Amino acid sequence: MATAFAGFQPESLHFLIELALNNDRAWFQPRKAEYERLLKEPLESLCAALGERFEARGIPLRADVRSPFRIYRDVRFSKDKSPYKTHVSASFPWAPDGAPALPRSRSESVHHVGGYFHFEPDEGYVGGGMWHPERPLLEAWRSAVATDAPNVHAAIDNRAFVKEFGEVDGERLMRTPPGYAADHPDAALLKLKDVTFGRRLSDDEVLSSELPDILAEAFAKAMPVFRLLASLRT
Repeated sequence: MATAFAGFQPESLHFLIELALNNDRAWFQPRKAEYERLLKEPLESLCAALGERFEARGIPLRADVRSPFRIYRDVRFSKDKSPYKTHVSASFPWAPDGAPALPRSRSESVHHVGGYFHFEPDEGYVGGGMWHPERPLLEAWRSAVATDAPNVHAAIDNRAFVKEFGEVDGERLMRTPPGYAADHPDAALLKLKDVTFGRRLSDDEVLSSELPDILAEAFAKAMPVFRLLASLRT
Protein backbone atom coordinates (compact mmCIF):
# COMPACT_ATOMS: atom_id res chain seq x y z
CA MET A 1 0.00 0.00 0.00
CA ALA A 2 1.32 3.45 -0.92
CA THR A 3 2.56 5.63 1.92
CA ALA A 4 0.20 8.51 2.65
CA PHE A 5 1.87 11.89 3.13
CA ALA A 6 -0.54 14.47 4.48
CA GLY A 7 1.98 17.30 4.40
CA PHE A 8 3.59 19.46 7.03
CA GLN A 9 1.18 21.73 8.87
CA PRO A 10 1.50 25.53 9.19
CA GLU A 11 2.10 24.87 12.87
CA SER A 12 5.34 23.15 11.83
CA LEU A 13 6.69 26.51 10.66
CA HIS A 14 5.57 28.16 13.86
CA PHE A 15 7.31 25.50 15.95
CA LEU A 16 10.62 26.09 14.17
CA ILE A 17 10.28 29.85 14.56
CA GLU A 18 9.65 29.42 18.29
CA LEU A 19 12.55 26.98 18.58
CA ALA A 20 14.91 29.54 17.03
CA LEU A 21 13.84 31.99 19.74
CA ASN A 22 14.00 29.44 22.57
CA ASN A 23 16.84 27.09 21.69
CA ASP A 24 17.30 25.33 25.01
CA ARG A 25 16.26 22.11 26.70
CA ALA A 26 13.94 23.86 29.16
CA TRP A 27 11.74 25.00 26.26
CA PHE A 28 12.11 21.95 24.01
CA GLN A 29 11.68 19.03 26.38
CA PRO A 30 8.07 19.80 27.39
CA ARG A 31 7.30 20.20 23.68
CA LYS A 32 9.13 17.11 22.39
CA ALA A 33 5.87 15.31 21.60
CA GLU A 34 4.75 18.37 19.64
CA TYR A 35 8.03 18.33 17.69
CA GLU A 36 7.52 14.66 16.86
CA ARG A 37 3.94 15.22 15.71
CA LEU A 38 4.63 18.34 13.66
CA LEU A 39 8.07 17.61 12.23
CA LYS A 40 9.69 14.26 12.97
CA GLU A 41 6.78 12.02 11.96
CA PRO A 42 5.84 14.00 8.83
CA LEU A 43 9.49 14.00 7.72
CA GLU A 44 9.66 10.23 8.13
CA SER A 45 6.43 9.91 6.16
CA LEU A 46 7.82 12.18 3.45
CA CYS A 47 10.94 10.03 3.11
CA ALA A 48 8.88 6.84 2.87
CA ALA A 49 6.64 8.37 0.20
CA LEU A 50 9.65 9.76 -1.66
CA GLY A 51 11.28 6.34 -1.65
CA GLU A 52 8.22 4.97 -3.43
CA ARG A 53 8.43 7.79 -6.01
CA PHE A 54 12.10 7.01 -6.60
CA GLU A 55 11.36 3.34 -7.19
CA ALA A 56 8.41 4.07 -9.49
CA ARG A 57 10.41 6.54 -11.59
CA GLY A 58 13.67 4.59 -11.66
CA ILE A 59 15.57 7.28 -9.75
CA PRO A 60 18.55 5.55 -8.07
CA LEU A 61 18.43 7.53 -4.84
CA ARG A 62 17.43 5.95 -1.54
CA ALA A 63 14.88 7.49 0.81
CA ASP A 64 13.86 5.55 3.89
CA VAL A 65 13.74 5.71 7.70
CA ARG A 66 17.47 6.46 7.82
CA SER A 67 17.22 9.52 5.59
CA PRO A 68 16.24 12.20 8.17
CA PHE A 69 18.90 14.01 10.14
CA ARG A 70 18.51 14.29 13.90
CA ILE A 71 17.27 17.55 15.40
CA TYR A 72 20.14 17.54 17.89
CA ARG A 73 23.26 19.56 17.08
CA ASP A 74 26.78 18.23 17.58
CA VAL A 75 28.18 20.95 19.81
CA ARG A 76 31.45 19.25 20.78
CA PHE A 77 33.63 21.47 18.62
CA SER A 78 31.35 24.50 18.28
CA LYS A 79 31.34 27.77 20.17
CA ASP A 80 27.58 27.83 19.67
CA LYS A 81 26.22 25.45 22.28
CA SER A 82 22.57 25.72 21.17
CA PRO A 83 21.40 22.10 21.49
CA TYR A 84 18.91 21.98 18.59
CA LYS A 85 18.89 22.65 14.88
CA THR A 86 16.28 25.18 13.82
CA HIS A 87 15.43 23.19 10.71
CA VAL A 88 14.72 19.60 9.70
CA SER A 89 16.41 17.89 6.78
CA ALA A 90 17.10 14.60 5.07
CA SER A 91 19.67 13.13 2.68
CA PHE A 92 19.14 10.66 -0.14
CA PRO A 93 22.34 8.85 -1.19
CA TRP A 94 22.99 7.58 -4.69
CA ALA A 95 22.27 3.86 -4.69
CA PRO A 96 22.01 2.18 -8.10
CA ASP A 97 20.82 -1.40 -8.45
CA GLY A 98 23.16 -3.78 -6.70
CA ALA A 99 24.72 -1.10 -4.49
CA PRO A 100 24.35 -1.08 -0.70
CA ALA A 101 21.21 0.68 0.52
CA LEU A 102 23.34 3.34 2.20
CA PRO A 103 27.04 4.09 2.61
CA ARG A 104 28.54 2.48 5.67
CA SER A 105 28.04 5.55 7.87
CA ARG A 106 26.05 8.79 7.90
CA SER A 107 29.33 10.66 7.39
CA GLU A 108 29.94 8.74 4.16
CA SER A 109 26.38 9.44 3.08
CA VAL A 110 26.77 13.19 3.61
CA HIS A 111 30.08 13.46 1.74
CA HIS A 112 29.18 11.23 -1.21
CA VAL A 113 26.84 11.82 -4.12
CA GLY A 114 23.19 12.27 -3.24
CA GLY A 115 20.17 14.51 -2.82
CA TYR A 116 19.15 16.76 0.05
CA PHE A 117 15.96 18.33 1.44
CA HIS A 118 15.87 21.19 3.95
CA PHE A 119 12.83 22.62 5.74
CA GLU A 120 13.17 25.94 7.57
CA PRO A 121 10.86 28.95 7.58
CA ASP A 122 11.50 30.91 4.36
CA GLU A 123 14.52 28.67 3.69
CA GLY A 124 13.13 25.52 2.10
CA TYR A 125 15.61 23.86 -0.23
CA VAL A 126 16.00 20.89 -2.56
CA GLY A 127 19.32 20.02 -4.11
CA GLY A 128 22.23 17.65 -4.12
CA GLY A 129 25.60 16.85 -5.58
CA MET A 130 28.66 16.10 -3.48
CA TRP A 131 29.42 18.30 -0.47
CA HIS A 132 32.94 18.42 0.99
CA PRO A 133 33.99 15.26 -0.88
CA GLU A 134 37.14 13.49 0.17
CA ARG A 135 40.26 14.41 -1.77
CA PRO A 136 40.30 11.46 -4.23
CA LEU A 137 36.72 12.16 -5.32
CA LEU A 138 37.44 15.87 -5.72
CA GLU A 139 40.54 15.08 -7.77
CA ALA A 140 38.45 12.77 -9.96
CA TRP A 141 36.07 15.67 -10.62
CA ARG A 142 38.94 17.94 -11.63
CA SER A 143 40.38 15.27 -13.88
CA ALA A 144 37.01 14.84 -15.59
CA VAL A 145 36.74 18.59 -16.15
CA ALA A 146 40.23 18.72 -17.63
CA THR A 147 40.11 15.58 -19.78
CA ASP A 148 36.43 15.03 -20.59
CA ALA A 149 34.93 18.50 -20.75
CA PRO A 150 32.24 17.63 -23.37
CA ASN A 151 30.79 14.93 -21.12
CA VAL A 152 30.91 17.20 -18.07
CA HIS A 153 29.16 20.03 -19.89
CA ALA A 154 26.57 17.70 -21.41
CA ALA A 155 25.47 17.02 -17.81
CA ILE A 156 25.78 20.39 -16.13
CA ASP A 157 24.41 22.31 -19.13
CA ASN A 158 21.45 19.96 -19.60
CA ARG A 159 18.46 22.18 -20.37
CA ALA A 160 16.06 20.65 -17.85
CA PHE A 161 18.71 20.70 -15.11
CA VAL A 162 19.66 24.33 -15.74
CA LYS A 163 16.01 25.41 -15.81
CA GLU A 164 15.40 23.74 -12.46
CA PHE A 165 18.64 24.47 -10.62
CA GLY A 166 20.85 26.85 -12.58
CA GLU A 167 24.59 26.19 -12.40
CA VAL A 168 26.54 23.78 -10.23
CA ASP A 169 28.14 25.69 -7.40
CA GLY A 170 29.96 25.27 -4.12
CA GLU A 171 32.81 26.62 -2.05
CA ARG A 172 35.71 27.59 -4.29
CA LEU A 173 39.47 27.98 -4.15
CA MET A 174 40.82 31.45 -4.80
CA ARG A 175 43.09 30.08 -7.55
CA THR A 176 43.02 27.08 -9.84
CA PRO A 177 44.48 24.03 -8.09
CA PRO A 178 48.11 23.04 -8.72
CA GLY A 179 48.64 21.43 -12.09
CA TYR A 180 45.92 23.42 -13.88
CA ALA A 181 46.45 26.62 -15.83
CA ALA A 182 45.05 29.81 -14.34
CA ASP A 183 43.46 30.64 -17.70
CA HIS A 184 41.88 27.21 -18.17
CA PRO A 185 38.50 27.67 -19.92
CA ASP A 186 36.81 25.75 -17.09
CA ALA A 187 38.79 27.34 -14.28
CA ALA A 188 35.59 28.07 -12.34
CA LEU A 189 34.75 24.35 -12.29
CA LEU A 190 38.30 23.36 -11.35
CA LYS A 191 38.23 25.71 -8.35
CA LEU A 192 35.17 24.04 -6.84
CA LYS A 193 35.69 22.33 -3.48
CA ASP A 194 32.07 21.13 -3.52
CA VAL A 195 29.99 20.29 -6.57
CA THR A 196 26.45 21.09 -5.51
CA PHE A 197 23.21 22.44 -6.89
CA GLY A 198 19.85 23.43 -5.50
CA ARG A 199 16.88 25.71 -5.52
CA ARG A 200 14.69 27.34 -2.94
CA LEU A 201 11.35 25.81 -2.02
CA SER A 202 8.57 28.18 -1.09
CA ASP A 203 6.71 27.62 2.17
CA ASP A 204 3.68 26.72 0.05
CA GLU A 205 5.66 23.96 -1.66
CA VAL A 206 7.01 22.64 1.64
CA LEU A 207 3.53 22.61 3.19
CA SER A 208 1.94 20.94 0.17
CA SER A 209 0.75 17.34 0.34
CA GLU A 210 2.32 17.07 -3.14
CA LEU A 211 5.81 17.61 -1.72
CA PRO A 212 7.01 14.03 -2.52
CA ASP A 213 6.13 14.60 -6.18
CA ILE A 214 7.73 18.06 -6.18
CA LEU A 215 10.98 16.63 -4.82
CA ALA A 216 10.95 13.57 -7.08
CA GLU A 217 10.43 15.77 -10.14
CA ALA A 218 13.30 18.03 -9.13
CA PHE A 219 15.64 15.09 -8.55
CA ALA A 220 14.61 13.55 -11.89
CA LYS A 221 15.79 16.71 -13.64
CA ALA A 222 19.12 16.43 -11.83
CA MET A 223 19.81 12.90 -13.05
CA PRO A 224 22.42 13.91 -15.67
CA VAL A 225 24.51 15.56 -12.95
CA PHE A 226 23.93 12.77 -10.43
CA ARG A 227 25.06 10.22 -13.01
CA LEU A 228 28.12 12.28 -13.92
CA LEU A 229 29.23 12.59 -10.30
CA ALA A 230 28.48 8.93 -9.56
CA SER A 231 30.64 7.90 -12.53
CA LEU A 232 33.77 9.59 -11.17
CA ARG A 233 36.54 7.07 -10.52
CA THR A 234 38.96 7.57 -7.66
